[in-house]
Amino acid sequence: MVLHELAELRRAGCLPAGVPVYVDSPMALAALDAYRDAVLARAPELRAAVSEAGMSVLSPEPFLAVRSVQESVDISRAGGPAVIVSASGMATGGRVLHHLRRLLPDPRNAVVGFAAQGTRARDLVDGAKALKMFGEYVPVRASVTDVPHFSAHADASQIIDWLRDARAPHTTYLVHGEPDAAAALRDRIEETLGWTAVVPRSGEHVLVR
Repeated sequence: MVLHELAELRRAGCLPAGVPVYVDSPMALAALDAYRDAVLARAPELRAAVSEAGMSVLSPEPFLAVRSVQESVDISRAGGPAVIVSASGMATGGRVLHHLRRLLPDPRNAVVGFAAQGTRARDLVDGAKALKMFGEYVPVRASVTDVPHFSAHADASQIIDWLRDARAPHTTYLVHGEPDAAAALRDRIEETLGWTAVVPRSGEHVLVR
């Protein structure tokens, strides 16, 4: 979704042609490769507009896939403005931390992303003036923006529809999501499907049979 929006911005002239877009995330690139294979194969699951447009909808040229650690390091030496897509667990680890350590102190930079509770990224969204990483505190002078509408997770209705075809389990454990959202989904599963659903406490042990 992010690459598609960047491609649209490029076509509209809002993202200058001279500003490269780097994708520096092994997991994101693996997903992108799966999309590329689907586009080349004209997979029936793709929307017609995507099949007809091909990879141009996901490639805001100039577009650079950063596959090695050395290529990731080289981004800092390129100079000039750039867009770096580096999605590594909401700044809990991965290559994005190296980019943040370099870019956060400069007010000319912007950090955009989704931030869940309990992560470094959430600390940024909540206005942290410094972020601890690699054993040191990095000052935050860059602008920070939270964009929750880019989340690709299924919503509650989609999850319920997916669960309907499953055999009712002894207990359904909800182990992902914000506490309030997890509690709301637990209640909806119980009311809609009649299943026993639980949001376990941190560190709780359960016996799975």
